[in-house]
Amino acid sequence: MFDWRNIFRGMAMGTSDIIPGVSGGTIAVLLGIYDQFINAISGIVSKEWKKHLPFLIMLGSGMLIAILTLSHLVEWLLEAYFQPTNFFFIGLIAGILPYLLKEAGKMGKFSGKDIALFLAGAIIVGSMVFFKPVEDGAPLETFSAAALIILFFSGALASMAMLLPGISGSFILLIIGVYPTVLNAVTTLNIPVILVVGAGVATGFILSSKGIRFLLHRFPLSMYAFIIGLVFGSLFVIFPGLTLSLGNVMLSIFALILGLVIAISLGKKG
Repeated sequence: MFDWRNIFRGMAMGTSDIIPGVSGGTIAVLLGIYDQFINAISGIVSKEWKKHLPFLIMLGSGMLIAILTLSHLVEWLLEAYFQPTNFFFIGLIAGILPYLLKEAGKMGKFSGKDIALFLAGAIIVGSMVFFKPVEDGAPLETFSAAALIILFFSGALASMAMLLPGISGSFILLIIGVYPTVLNAVTTLNIPVILVVGAGVATGFILSSKGIRFLLHRFPLSMYAFIIGLVFGSLFVIFPGLTLSLGNVMLSIFALILGLVIAISLGKKG
């Protein structure tokens, strides 16, 4: 059955996936659809694919709409209001943590192993702050076979990261050095490049979702501990610093509080 609300959920995820440092998986957790998202992607290549198709069509349509229509807006926000925009997402991410801890508490208490997984997740994502993204200027304009292969595997790697809350697919593309090329392809509707990267993303989604689904079902509490660590660690990656001008500080505080309120409200409903 088609649920039209999933279009708007997909738009929220698609918008976050444009921004380096913000994870679409984190937004899926915030919206309360992470388990369904993983199960649907994993199940689309099973005998029950028809059951998952309506959800993925609605969610995918929303993501596509957001990526194609909001990429210019996101570029402008990050350029004109870089710090407040990132503080809004910090608020969203921080506001998810109480909900995740509450859900994990329903499964039992964290053991020493679970705490170790939490720390591992936080360190894995938090350490990305020390990676220097490859920024080589203008996006590619001519594409050899080798360049297209790199774009395909870049899309696959980014989508694998994207499924894990806290790890940004866009940031992975930035580290690899293909983010300017991919974003330019989206904003200019370079269909061949979009198709190549999209094929890589789809491949990565299907392969990694099966592993995540198995782990969530086999070790739910440990996976929640790891996911909470990933989400917590992403706060350090996305932190943009703070320029101490009155207007910027006030706007950043407002954006942070707005993100917190939205996340906590969705967590209570979720």
